[in-house]
Amino acid sequence: MVERQIMMAEEGKADEQLFGLLSNLLQQVEALTNQEEVELRAKIEALGLEVRKVPSKSAQPLDELEIAKELDKLSAKLDDVDEMICSTMSADPDVRSLLSSTADVWMPVITATSDERRNFTAPIENDN
Repeated sequence: MVERQIMMAEEGKADEQLFGLLSNLLQQVEALTNQEEVELRAKIEALGLEVRKVPSKSAQPLDELEIAKELDKLSAKLDDVDEMICSTMSADPDVRSLLSSTADVWMPVITATSDERRNFTAPIENDN
């Protein structure tokens, strides 16, 4: 039980780092374009809340069909985010450059398995 709580806390740190990075990238995009991206910010925040949400304990375990439906919902949300990112990248070369130059930071986080994400640590920034 304690080990599971520790693992969940570590996953939460990786999630927090990812959504912090996404928020920072969005701020940079907004600064570069002089436009506030309200819709994209709201979707990133909603996705962050969804990822961090603790599933409720159901009285009955989900069957395969219910699991498939939930996975379809999550896939649709990720498709929406992907579409927004792609359309923004194609419309704005500054956004494309920013995302491309930071891909080594955010791509491993979003493509990692839960076991790999547990092993992530925050980078140590050195101002020297």
